[in-house]
Amino acid sequence: MLERADAVLAVIPLLAVSGLAFRSVIAATGIGTGLLVAPIAPLGYLAALALIVRELVAGPVAERSSEEST
Repeated sequence: MLERADAVLAVIPLLAVSGLAFRSVIAATGIGTGLLVAPIAPLGYLAALALIVRELVAGPVAERSSEEST
């Protein structure tokens, strides 16, 4: 059975690569210009970082930590 921690660990690299993959698709189709495509690549990394921060601040680890401190 897939647990939450396993799913989060699987999603982090997918999010990190998604910005580069999306940038490649736009560049390959010729729809986007260089100015449009350039800021898209770091968005995947930022999404992965946001997921990590969210899990640390509001996820099960944070809930467990707050229960232990009270």
